[in-house]
Amino acid sequence: MLAGMKAVARLALAAGLAALSAAALAADKVSFGTNWVAQAEHGGYYQALADGTYAKYGLDVTIVPGGPQANNRLLMTVGKIDFYMGGPFQAFAAVEQNIPTVQIAAIFQKDPQALIAHRGQGVETFADLKTLPTLFISKPGQATFYQWMKARFGFSDAQVKPYTFNAQPFIVDKKSAMQGYVTSEPYSIERATQEKPLVFLLADQGYAPYSTTIETRVALTREKPDLVQRFVDATIIGWANYLYGDNAAANALIRKENPEMTDERIAYSVAMMKEYGVVDSGDALKLGIGAMTEERVKRFYDEMVAAGVLKPGLDWRKAIDLRFVNKGVGAELRPRN
Repeated sequence: MLAGMKAVARLALAAGLAALSAAALAADKVSFGTNWVAQAEHGGYYQALADGTYAKYGLDVTIVPGGPQANNRLLMTVGKIDFYMGGPFQAFAAVEQNIPTVQIAAIFQKDPQALIAHRGQGVETFADLKTLPTLFISKPGQATFYQWMKARFGFSDAQVKPYTFNAQPFIVDKKSAMQGYVTSEPYSIERATQEKPLVFLLADQGYAPYSTTIETRVALTREKPDLVQRFVDATIIGWANYLYGDNAAANALIRKENPEMTDERIAYSVAMMKEYGVVDSGDALKLGIGAMTEERVKRFYDEMVAAGVLKPGLDWRKAIDLRFVNKGVGAELRPRN
């Protein structure tokens, strides 16, 4: 009897190991390229990797960090990477150039781009920034959101000086403002000056692109829609858990990838994403994290045409595929007040 029970146990163990091995072999290998080095703004992806959500959805995910020497979007376009962390202007450009890529989710409901100013210089509102002689704006910023600022609020080219992603010129010039992400640059400025700067999030002034989108090739959405859906769903859950759950393991992965990320800086970024509703606000409150709507994409496209940033007549619908979002995935993970 005992020998028989041991034999059954051995068979059960073997069957269990075989099942685990088969499950591991069945996991789809997926690569996801970010737009910069690892940081809290990428936290949901690292969360889904660290807490096993991707694995639960049958995915073996490799996160490929971006950076100054990386071109992850090109790698995605040519099939070397499956998914990419993109943005609206790239997506519109792809349509214009007939590049078969598409946005399938918008993780950031608000673009984190902001204008940052010194206190005590007569600036109280966003419109007051027009009275400053100097605005430090990067070349990409001058070509995009600053054109909107000019068209919508009457800002002037005469105010602009080049921003080289160095805050020092702004720090020494009290009569200036500079661009920066609400989740990042204010932290560095406060550390350097011991003063909390004024922060004006462009999204709260009406600048309404989706940001930190998930892009992929159109062919992948057609050939493997189930894989695409699983990646989107798992990523959404990863973001919900990163914002509202225990994100220690994800932050450990971020610090490992990018040792310059301290616990304090990560905590600041997460706090700002929550305070400003960067991830979970607007349509996402009803439709779930990652939400996208045609109405909003069209509105933003029309505003950029009016500002002279984009050409009229573009078939903007080709830039998005809404089949994989707006399903309320992960809504149960949001804290209940």
